[in-house]
Amino acid sequence: MVTMTLATFAAQAQAPAGDVKAGESKAAMCIGCHGIPGYQNSFPEIHKVPMIQGQSDKYIVSALTAYKKGDRKHPTMRGIAASLSEQDMADLGAFYASQGKAPIGETPSRAASTAVAELLTKGACVSCHGANFSKPIDPSYPKLAGQHSDYLYVALKSYTVEGNNVVGRSNGVMAGISKQFKPSELKQIANYLGSLQGEMQTQPESRFR
Repeated sequence: MVTMTLATFAAQAQAPAGDVKAGESKAAMCIGCHGIPGYQNSFPEIHKVPMIQGQSDKYIVSALTAYKKGDRKHPTMRGIAASLSEQDMADLGAFYASQGKAPIGETPSRAASTAVAELLTKGACVSCHGANFSKPIDPSYPKLAGQHSDYLYVALKSYTVEGNNVVGRSNGVMAGISKQFKPSELKQIANYLGSLQGEMQTQPESRFR
């Protein structure tokens, strides 16, 4: 345990600090998809691209790192992440984390139905993503409340994919959780989480207004 803690501190000490202004100048490659409200991606199926303004900086760095390593296999995002340095990722994380809405309450903005509540309990979703699904226990985990439900559904399904070079996400914990559910149940979870008030948004850049 001590060894793991020391390793964590060492990793944090080595991680570059993000700069908001630098991140703003580097976000030009991102705004073509993430800066257009309602913009849709057609791979691996049609869904809205995720809102990233208001996500934590640590999560954005974690996600970009996973794309660069190939743990997340979306071809476009892998190509973009491959061109980024650790400093680039930290700067983008700082910029997008600074763009969110005001913090929300400590509990979800609407109660889940009995059926969905049972699914959330089965998946132990609160234990990692927080009681309001917007305050994860680790900042490298994503905020979920208010995220596009069709994106959440595609993301959850991606953890169940194996042996595909262009689709899927490698994460043992999320794979184990997602594989417990039928696609229809994953959709119920995604629809509920997407219906909640959240801290994320897509604020269009001036060139797209």
